[in-house]
Amino acid sequence: MDGNLYDIAVIGGGVNGCGIARDAAGRGLSVYLGEKSDLAGGTSSASTKLIHGGLRYLEYYAFRLVRESLIEREVLLAMAPHIVRPLRFVLPHQEGLRPVWLIRLGLFLYDHLGGRKLLPASRFVDLRRDPAGEPLKPLFTKGFEYSDCWVDDARLVVLNAIDAAQRGADIRVRTEIVSAAREQDFWKLQTRNSLTGRSATVRSRALVNASGPWISEVIEQRIGGSARSRTRLVKGSHIVVPKLFAHARAYIFQNADRRIIFAIPYERDFTLIGTTDIDYDGDPGSVATSPDEIAYLCGAASEYFAAPIKPDAVVWSYAGVRPLYDDGHRSAQETTRDYLLDLQGQKDEPALLNIFGGKITTYRHLAEEALKKLEDRFPKMGHPWTHDAVLPGGDFDIGGFEALVDELEREYPKIDGALIRRLARSHGTCVRDMLADVKDIGDLGVHFGAGLYQREVEYLIRIEWAMTAEDILWRRSKLGLRLTDTEAAGLGAWIEENYSAVVNSAA
Repeated sequence: MDGNLYDIAVIGGGVNGCGIARDAAGRGLSVYLGEKSDLAGGTSSASTKLIHGGLRYLEYYAFRLVRESLIEREVLLAMAPHIVRPLRFVLPHQEGLRPVWLIRLGLFLYDHLGGRKLLPASRFVDLRRDPAGEPLKPLFTKGFEYSDCWVDDARLVVLNAIDAAQRGADIRVRTEIVSAAREQDFWKLQTRNSLTGRSATVRSRALVNASGPWISEVIEQRIGGSARSRTRLVKGSHIVVPKLFAHARAYIFQNADRRIIFAIPYERDFTLIGTTDIDYDGDPGSVATSPDEIAYLCGAASEYFAAPIKPDAVVWSYAGVRPLYDDGHRSAQETTRDYLLDLQGQKDEPALLNIFGGKITTYRHLAEEALKKLEDRFPKMGHPWTHDAVLPGGDFDIGGFEALVDELEREYPKIDGALIRRLARSHGTCVRDMLADVKDIGDLGVHFGAGLYQREVEYLIRIEWAMTAEDILWRRSKLGLRLTDTEAAGLGAWIEENYSAVVNSAA
């Protein structure tokens, strides 16, 4: 019989797919994951980079979702303190919009719904005296401050994939599931490598469709079923501009159209502004920020900042398509961010589990619930385990990042401190694996620009499935904001020439 047989095959290398693969592998199941492009190549790298409860969801009475998200917020902070960090948000009060009493009530619930232990509570802010008021228009005199967390979304996905692989999962990037059909007691999957064109057959006892915005297409065109649950595709766009303020807090702004946007410190020298919520009908792989969205975000932020933000200040923009579960609401911003797990197949036939909706904050809990749906198919699988398990590189205390940086600077005194800090923020304690036997800067190899060296590139290729300059500059890092076009082209040429040798050296 052809094709390796796995317990579970996962379609999609986003946060949900990699989270499920990690959880399943850690329970002793054999796992195959196929991703048609790069890990986090779609929605999972196009978020607002937040681990948050969703303050605005309280207006829609989504108390269960907010509570679950608030609980997960601190779980993820403990799991990955290198890529997840606390962030305080300032909410200026805008006369004529949400009243003060409603904001106070919402923040009280936000402080208490999720059993907050690690993060500080909300407080009132006098914007006439607090540094957070300095970049704002003088009419904003009072506001509120509360806690959530920032996350490097694409790295969260990659770290889940690494952990899954270390526990035995077979992670295949640039590998598309062309078709899937039930054959007796298993699924028979036809795969195709998008780079080589080579085809292969994989078999699995259960199939998890975590293909995000492509979920309905996969069900109807690859699996040959019908999408019993509806997906609402909602486009969210973001812009990045030069740093707008000096302090380390973020802003949440209320708009007259009832939407909210964030202005977040980003990559030291920039400010990230987003997001939009627009219904989308098209290829999720071709999504891009429109001039109208750029103008909208600039205009919305300029309602609050004293210095107006012009579209020509935008240094980068990105867009993603959120595959939301369609709960029938009229507007995109009202559509639930909750998830639906749709299990299909009788007990005597191989299961299909479709993942609708979800958000980055709840991905770990979603994975637990997905495995719970499949537990009667795999009665010998292990118990839930991810709640207290750190991701690769996260084995240091919450709040201990500066101590880690100090240790690494002492261990590698010939390496620039700014480079050590950036590597620690991306890789945590795994920096030691990357820099093994490095004595001085010359051991890092070719310098591609902006502190990106050959040693790191080789590590990203060998350990993190990076295959192109884009993978490295925009997902494994955000150094695309700093390299020139010439430097980026040089990186691409080096990868093309040396990729095979790097991969073979790891075999």
